[in-house]
Amino acid sequence: MVTKNVFRLKEYYELVLAGCVGYDGIGDPGELWVWGRNNFGQLGDNTTTQRSSPVQVPGTQWNDIASGIQHPLARKSDGTLWSWGLNQYGQLGDNTTTYRSSPVQVPGTSWNDIAGGCFYSLARKSDGTLWAWGYNFHGELGDNTTTQRSSPVQIPGTTWNDIASYGYHSLARKSDGTLWAWGYNTFGQVGDNTINNKLSPVQIPGTQWNDIASGAEHSLARKSDGTLWSWGSNVYGQLGNNTRTCTSSPIQVPGTQWNDIASGYYHSSARKSDGTLWAWGRNFQAQLGDNTRTQRSSPVQVPGTQWSRIASGYFHSLARKSDGTLWVWGFNNFGQLGDNTTTERSSPVQIPGTTWSDMAGGNYHSLARKA
Repeated sequence: MVTKNVFRLKEYYELVLAGCVGYDGIGDPGELWVWGRNNFGQLGDNTTTQRSSPVQVPGTQWNDIASGIQHPLARKSDGTLWSWGLNQYGQLGDNTTTYRSSPVQVPGTSWNDIAGGCFYSLARKSDGTLWAWGYNFHGELGDNTTTQRSSPVQIPGTTWNDIASYGYHSLARKSDGTLWAWGYNTFGQVGDNTINNKLSPVQIPGTQWNDIASGAEHSLARKSDGTLWSWGSNVYGQLGNNTRTCTSSPIQVPGTQWNDIASGYYHSSARKSDGTLWAWGRNFQAQLGDNTRTQRSSPVQVPGTQWSRIASGYFHSLARKSDGTLWVWGFNNFGQLGDNTTTERSSPVQIPGTTWSDMAGGNYHSLARKA
């Protein structure tokens, strides 16, 4: 319990650290828009001004987006990788610890997939190699050290195919369907049936893993048969198995035909193949979107249909429908919902515009890309 209390104090420290232009919905493909808290320049608009509605990030041809707690990352169609925001531990990867309020390029080319953790970053190249940089106290970078890195260092292994991070642990899937994890593991969030931190990737039991997501202290993964599995901390019911019991190895979430998954700090969400959206876990800030603030230890349906893609922030959620509209709900004290208010929302509200293609959530900010 001492370790857990230290983690809570650290979480409090992070929250203390972490901290408009109107938008008509008409834009060009590859545009990137951001909103919410901006005290460290995490909106990338060359200011530190908070925004409660979308403002455009300079540049075009943005192709993939992700966000750590206070630092976003974005990949362009030419394979270059860019980052901005808080850089205390070198999490921007530009070989400095200087905060950036507009995008700076991460060394390297052929970047293909990206993820942001708590003060660190991950990125995969098109050759299947995996790289990491930033905070490394618990082995978050997976390079078998606890050395902080301000530029990319390679994680052992090849044929990496998918990556996820959010708290202090990371998940990665290989092209053979095996699943691997490393980093902070006090609550069993690595999933190898232990509670020891891992400095390099260890394999999670099971095969045919198809999709992964990482919360602060828990993990989610979907198999190719449509089953959904979770492990780690379960204090708020974020594992979705109708208990509050933590587990250090995968357990199945009730239901079938799961199709897409996302995880916030202490809540989870998943989409089914019929287009319905479900959520569970902590709900004090209405992040589950079920028009309540009641914690849920098993999946509850979010109003609406035709959900097509989902993402989560610290205490808020985002989801896109098949018609290209973007919807948000949850905590909104810093304008992270982007609806031009700072009003908390317990059910989905629409963000102006259409043709939204991809989105990501940080602690108190959000990003979305146009198709």
